[in-house]
Amino acid sequence: MNTPAAPLLDTYGRLHDNLRISVTDRCNIRCFYCMPETGAEYVDRAEILSFEEIERFVRIAAGLGVTKIRLTGGEPLVRKDLPRLIAALHQVPGIRDIALTTNGVLLAEQAQALYDSGLRRLNIHLDTLDRQRFAHITRRDDFPRVMAGIDRAQALGFGPIKFNVVAVKNLIEPDIVPMARFGRERGIEIRYIEFMPLDHQSLWDRNRVLLMDTMLEMLRREIGPLEPIPDPDPRAPATEFRFTDGIGRVGFIASVSKPFCLNCNRLRLTSDGKLRYCLFAIDETDVKGLLRAGKQTDEEIIRTIRQTVRDKWLGHEINTNRFVPPPRPMHSIGG
Repeated sequence: MNTPAAPLLDTYGRLHDNLRISVTDRCNIRCFYCMPETGAEYVDRAEILSFEEIERFVRIAAGLGVTKIRLTGGEPLVRKDLPRLIAALHQVPGIRDIALTTNGVLLAEQAQALYDSGLRRLNIHLDTLDRQRFAHITRRDDFPRVMAGIDRAQALGFGPIKFNVVAVKNLIEPDIVPMARFGRERGIEIRYIEFMPLDHQSLWDRNRVLLMDTMLEMLRREIGPLEPIPDPDPRAPATEFRFTDGIGRVGFIASVSKPFCLNCNRLRLTSDGKLRYCLFAIDETDVKGLLRAGKQTDEEIIRTIRQTVRDKWLGHEINTNRFVPPPRPMHSIGG
């Protein structure tokens, strides 16, 4: 009888059971707060982890107590045959939950294959329901394709579906209330994400962050009272509320105004095989070499995972003068 592995605890007592995997650093839109309009730098395709390497890493991590996987990018749907990876990950013992974050542009044509692979949970990045503002933010006129993808996903029965809305001050205010109303009508939870310093173009400034409390006030004034979701998961990144009329809920990822670092349970694997303990980490550890060398045993990878967790810092310090932005942009790290 096998002895259960010791849990992935860091030096602050945080248990890690959530792994976010970027399957590509490429993207088919160009959101100004994430990527430059032209000249984006990508990792050579030969350096991207294969599906077999990702599956091996997940099997090892699951043996250490990881139960939840989120696939991200870049835009994960530009990675060929992604449903094949999802189906394989569903077969890994111990993995109980797999989710996907997508911009939705390719969702309509891939939704059936994704559903057939066993995927059910989707987060769709969509900042606005206004086609012109969508084109301004993404530098692409793909709003109709995103809406078609949402319609197709709902028709197939995906759920829960959540929207990720990046809250940039003096830009997104006209969209806060319409997005919540759309969510109430369609049974979609809207998650407002405070603008974070991950653009790698030095665009971020705290004065450009639309804060959670401001958005809450807008929603209460224009739609109605909100109350906190009872018995929330203390390790979830979002602070969640429901409308008191019983119709709809919203969440806020308030990394700037209300950091949740003390409850963080996540590790990140980049598309080129770097293990990170935080979205904002300066340091990262190569595991691609261990996965690819051929002679490396699972034990060496296990030691690397445990050491990464032990090295995890207390928090990102965005609100101090000690904060240093990560040397990689968001599309390269993985959302």
